[in-house]
Amino acid sequence: MTNTEFNEKFRDRTRILAVRTIKFLSHIPYNQATRTLCHQLCKSATSVGANFRAFCRGRSKNEKFAKICIVVEEADEIMYWLDLFDAAGYGDKHEISWLANESLEILKVTSKIKSSLSP
Repeated sequence: MTNTEFNEKFRDRTRILAVRTIKFLSHIPYNQATRTLCHQLCKSATSVGANFRAFCRGRSKNEKFAKICIVVEEADEIMYWLDLFDAAGYGDKHEISWLANESLEILKVTSKIKSSLSP
């Protein structure tokens, strides 16, 4: 698989993560606590895809490194917010598990990319 093919497949994967997160959040009851949790999880999940796209279009090694660092950080943050949803008893446990597993896989892949670009 070429880098271009990998990037295209991975962009799709991060987009699916964002869409599934948005759908997950649409079923969460709205209250003071969930307002913050939903906002933070949505920001993290959509940031992963947006910053991976920016990584793919990076003009220099330093620019690519900066963007992939954000992807790694945001993927890890998704897992944190999902853990809070689970601990507080909000949301479908099966969907939380899928989202957490997918975030972990994205984290692993992007951490590997990050280490290969490390200055």
